[in-house]
Amino acid sequence: MAEPLLPAAREILPAIVDIRRRLHRRPEIGLALPETQALIAADLKGLGLKPSLGRSLGSVTTVIEGQRPGPTTLLRADMDALPLAEDTGLEFASEVPGAMHACGHDTHVAMLLGAARLIIDRRAELAGRVLLMFQPGEEGYHGARLMLQEGLLETGTADPVTGAFAIHIGTRYESGTINFRAGAQLASGDTIRITVHGRGGHASAPHLAVDPIAIAAHIIIALQTLVTRGVDAFDPAVITIANLAAGTTTNVIPETAFMQGTMRTVSAEQRAAVKERLRTVVEGVAGAFGATADLDIEPGYPVTVNDPSFGEVIREAATGLIGEERVKMMPAPIMGSEDFSYILEQVPGAIVFLGATPAGVDPRTVPQNHSNRVVFDEQAMAVGAALYASMALRHLQPT
Repeated sequence: MAEPLLPAAREILPAIVDIRRRLHRRPEIGLALPETQALIAADLKGLGLKPSLGRSLGSVTTVIEGQRPGPTTLLRADMDALPLAEDTGLEFASEVPGAMHACGHDTHVAMLLGAARLIIDRRAELAGRVLLMFQPGEEGYHGARLMLQEGLLETGTADPVTGAFAIHIGTRYESGTINFRAGAQLASGDTIRITVHGRGGHASAPHLAVDPIAIAAHIIIALQTLVTRGVDAFDPAVITIANLAAGTTTNVIPETAFMQGTMRTVSAEQRAAVKERLRTVVEGVAGAFGATADLDIEPGYPVTVNDPSFGEVIREAATGLIGEERVKMMPAPIMGSEDFSYILEQVPGAIVFLGATPAGVDPRTVPQNHSNRVVFDEQAMAVGAALYASMALRHLQPT
């Protein structure tokens, strides 16, 4: 069943590439993506499908009905771009100043629209329905969570959504390979903001002040010690302070120092434990030097956990498409985060990485996702479209 999908995907690859390039020229950021939404809706209508638009965000969903009753499987593509200026030199580079599809979400949309074509041609093989989810606001806007709040998983039938699948493209992997693991695939990602309150004074007499800059430095070092000495290396955490702001001139000790960064973990238990210890460290170090500190932890995306039962299905589907040697089992999670995690908290499923390193370059040195110079191998999109379709067809096989 699955093996003919890749040749079929390669036949429609020019259409997939065309959609991708149209999206790439007109990137949109955040939750409101009117041009992207309109392009997707028009393409779905052209396939004879009925798109539904989000009420509070620029999402698009549609359903491909099989010819026999059964459950629903969800296929997701995120849609939004990033706020940076493209510097790739591509002929179809971004035409929107300060916006770029640097994470490959344009390829995700194009691959899922390609998969829709493949699935429609094979409706007779479906015992159930396929829910196509086109999601805005993945880059920090919690778009998946908002779509759930709008009733994404409410099928209107007695048959629930019983599986969910997503693909993320990346240049860190060999082009055309599928890379995944069972269990934790991506980390949680929470934002840390710390304000140290000291006592200002003259820089020549620091003993008469309480220097928040020196205390901030001690907090930063203490947080790194928390990770290396307080966290199990086999259930890891990352704390990075990426921004520090304090003071106005050379001879004034300021009242406050502000810093912010990120906290990453790969288990819910470690996430909760590190949050608690982080507060103890921040407040304790500040107090030891006669200062106080305010800590704000803004919850980000949960840990993205692939359901182990999906692992074998993915391996079989991908092997049938590209061969066993091109299906790679990841030895460890990566510390990036993904809001497909919200879906996987509700429905068993998985997300995989599709390699798309351009020909002739080293994946270790090539510009990565989120770089303003990143370039993806468009030929890999045929594999992605075929795998989307294969996962739906396998999940909805008639019994």
